[in-house]
Amino acid sequence: MFTGLRGGRGRSARAWGAAAAVCALALTGCSARAAADGGATGAGPGGGPAVTGTASPAGKARPSPSATPLASLAGAHVNIADGQTVGVGMPISVTFDHPVPVAERADVERRLKVTAEVEGAWGWVRDRNLADGQRVDFRPRVYWKPGTAVTIRVGAGITRHFTVGRSLVATVDVRTHFMTLKTAGSSRRVPITAGAPGMDTWNGTMVVSDKAPRVFMNSRSVGYGDAYAGYYYYAVHLTASGTYLHQNPKANTYGGVRNVTHGCVGLATGGPAKAFYDEVVPGDVVTVVGSRETVAVGNGYGDWNLSWDRWRAASALN
Repeated sequence: MFTGLRGGRGRSARAWGAAAAVCALALTGCSARAAADGGATGAGPGGGPAVTGTASPAGKARPSPSATPLASLAGAHVNIADGQTVGVGMPISVTFDHPVPVAERADVERRLKVTAEVEGAWGWVRDRNLADGQRVDFRPRVYWKPGTAVTIRVGAGITRHFTVGRSLVATVDVRTHFMTLKTAGSSRRVPITAGAPGMDTWNGTMVVSDKAPRVFMNSRSVGYGDAYAGYYYYAVHLTASGTYLHQNPKANTYGGVRNVTHGCVGLATGGPAKAFYDEVVPGDVVTVVGSRETVAVGNGYGDWNLSWDRWRAASALN
C-alpha cells in the first residue's frame, strides 16, 4: 500500500487553511503495503488519487473556479464510515477529487456541517499525497469525549453518523524505550524499540488511520537497499510516509534497551504486539516524545501537532 513512499527530512508541521465551530526517519518510515489476505481497514488520509497543482503567486489573477457545483460538493470523500466507532483523536477528514481553489474554500466550509457537543474547527491541510486544496479536516479543540455521537454532512450528498469510543492514548518515549498506554483509567508500560540514530522515528502526535494483521515491508522503497524485505505482523498504521507500530523480532532483544529500527516502533513478538493490535482502533492516539523532527500535519493525521490558535487560523472563514 505504501511501497515507494519515503519520509522526508525537515518538513514542518503545517495546516493550510479552519473556522471555529461549536456543536517524519533521516526520518523515514517502513514503507509498506498490506498483505492480500489482510488489507488495512478504513480509508486513511490522502486516499484519493495523487495529483499535482500550482498555487497562484501573490498579486496574480485569482484561480479559476472549479467546474463542480459547490452546492453538491461532488467528488468529496469522508474518512469515517457510517456507524463506525473511532478513537478520541480521529479528525473528520474530507478529501476531494480535484483541488478547491482558494476563492471557493470558504463556501466549501459553509457546506460542511458537524453536529456534536464539541468545540471544533475546520482546517485546510496540505496532504502529503494530494495537491493543495484537496483536503480539509475538522478537529476538536481537545480530544473527543468518549461516547460522543457525531453527525457530519457534506453538502447535500453525504451524511455520516459515528461514535467516539473509549479513550486510548499511547506515549512512546524513545529515550527510555518504553510505551505508556493509558485507557479507561488504567495505565501500563510496554518495552519498545524505535528508530536508530539517523533513522529517527517522527516526533509528535500521530493518529491511527488503519491496521492490518500483516504488512509487507521493503527497505528498497525507502532507500535502505536490501536491509529488509518481508512481512511484519500486527501492523498499526501511523503516517502516510510509512510509519507503523508493529511486531518486530528485534524488540525481543532490544525492547526497553536500545533503538534499532528503520523508523517504525517495534514491539516484541511474544504477546505485546498482538495485544496492542487487538486493542487499538482507528482514531486512537500515539504520541512520540524525545525524538527529533515533528511529523507534518499532512503526513497522516498530524492535526494535533498544531496549537488551537494555529489550527483555527488555518480556516478560509477566519
